[in-house]
Formats: sequence, structure tokens, C-alpha cells
Amino acid sequence: MKFVLEADDRETRRVLALLDLGPPFEIITAPPVGPRTKPKALNVGLAFARGAFTVVLDAEDMPEPDQLRHALAAFAAGGDRLACVQAALTIDNTADNWLAGMFTADYAGQFDVFLPFLAAMRLPLPLGGSSNHFRTAVLRRIGGWDPYNVTEDADLGIRLCRLGLRSAVLPSATYEEAPARLVSWLRQRTRWYKGWMQTWLVHMRRPHTLSRELGIVGAIAFQILFAGKVLSALVYPLFLAGLAYVLFIAPKLSAAMAADSAFTAVIICGYASTIVPSVVGLKRRRLLAHAWVLVLTPLYWMLLSLAAWRALLQLLYDPYRWEKTEHGLARTTRVPEPD
Repeated sequence: MKFVLEADDRETRRVLALLDLGPPFEIITAPPVGPRTKPKALNVGLAFARGAFTVVLDAEDMPEPDQLRHALAAFAAGGDRLACVQAALTIDNTADNWLAGMFTADYAGQFDVFLPFLAAMRLPLPLGGSSNHFRTAVLRRIGGWDPYNVTEDADLGIRLCRLGLRSAVLPSATYEEAPARLVSWLRQRTRWYKGWMQTWLVHMRRPHTLSRELGIVGAIAFQILFAGKVLSALVYPLFLAGLAYVLFIAPKLSAAMAADSAFTAVIICGYASTIVPSVVGLKRRRLLAHAWVLVLTPLYWMLLSLAAWRALLQLLYDPYRWEKTEHGLARTTRVPEPD
């Protein structure tokens, strides 16, 4: 296991020194050049990787004990074109507050419903940032991670698909702590939206090449996954303003009545696209008791819109800024007690 530290990260270095770690742990110092991002550190660590497989885990994550065995079995059964196995991320501190509960529902829909569907259809798979299991040789062949992309995982999933390689989803769970405080949540979501914008801009440099490599269906999925997700968050307040206008300001105008039906249909479909997969995922996780939080979806979408607009401003003025997520603040846990 390798710890990649920035040269001036004295606090982490001090803590590791107190732990007095020996083999198989190794401390590597990242060169003080380029962006101070997670993908840059991953590329530094990749240069020292010796195994046939490379696994990325966040420090606070708690994977199920047999996850590596399941990942190896998936690689053995998946053939040489299987480049990555993504474990299912699930939230640990669900009961902290409604924000952590919404995060739980969001992850349940994403990792237990949506990503398995994409993997089964051989469509582009935006990877999660943790519990990724890679073939080391493939990582080196494609040049590792993009050090300038603040959602390097999503970008890498698209690049793998463009090269004709596959990613699969592993049912084994990895427990993560959700940011349950609004400021921490906002910083994390801002980084995610900014990274999705970066990913879309990079891959759309040559749209015809992208369409040829992903195929028509894959290219459409790419637009929905990135452009659609970002644009929907950006326009949501404008959409609500338009809906309020046709409902309360000009309800008697014939044009407003037609717009009222259109606005209502769109917003119902939009909410359903989030709520239905989340409910299915929560049921699969046996967490259906927490589905009540989805009634707050309209409020949650306003927060997502705030994060998206903040991300757009950062993309213009501070594109490589990495706002770290504070951890160790959870008040509850769902992690099963060891036998």
C-alpha cells in the first residue's frame, strides 16, 4: 500500500511517522510541480505499482472484507477487455441528517441501479472515485489519470470505453462517509460538477471521433451523463421561475395554459428520473425506510443548482482548484460489526 504525500504535507507525514508503518506500506513524496490533485498523486503512485492489478480506495472508505477476491474473480471471468471493476459505493452515516439520507438515496440509485445498467449495455461508465480495481498494464498504456481533471474517475471511465475496453460493476459494497454539513457538501458537489464540465469539454474537442469510438448510442449516453446532468442543474431555478410565471402571473392566457402542461410534464419526468432509481436502489440495499427523504427532492435540486453555478464560476477562474472533503464527522454508522 502506498501513501502519496505532497512535499509540504507535514501533518500527514507526522501521523504516519507515529504509526511506524513497515512493509507493505510505502510513503512516496509527490514532486512539487503541476496541480495538487488526487489524479496527480495517483499517477505518481502508479509509477511505483508492481502488481498486476491496481486498486484505488479513499482513506476513509470501508470495503467489505472479501471485495478483492470478488474483483479478481470478475477479472478472471471477464476476459482481457475488462479493464476496470467498480465496487458499489454506499453511504455509512445515513442517519446523521436529511442531507446524508439524500446522499444515501442518490448513491443507491447510482451504484445499485444506474451503473449496473450501463455496464450491462456496454455503455460509457462514469466511474466512482473509490473502490476502482484496474489492470495495471491498461492504466499504464492509456497514460493513467488526467491530473488536471477534478473528477478523474468519470473521465477515465469514458476514455476506457473509447478504447474499446469494458468496465464492470461489482455488487460488493464499500461504505463511505457522506458530507452531512452543507458547506462540506457544497464544496464536494462543486468539484464534481466542475469535473463533469471538464470531462465534457475535453471529450467534445472532436465530436465526430467521439461518436465513432463510442457508437451512436454510447455518444448519446455520454451527452445525457455529462451535458444533460450539468445543464439540468444550471437551468433548474430558471425552469421553476418559468413554472411560477405560468401558474400564478399569467394563468388565464392560452399560451400560458399550454406552457403550464409542458412545464408540469417536464418537472414530473425530471423528478421521477431521480426518485424511481433511488427507491429501487434503496430497496435493493434494504434501506427503504429512508426513502421518505426523497420528498425533499425539489429542495435538494436547488442545492445542486447552487453547486453547478458555483462550479461554472470556478471553471472559468480557478479550474484546477481541489476543495477537499472533510471527513471524520459522522455521528452514526451502518457498517456491520465484525463477527
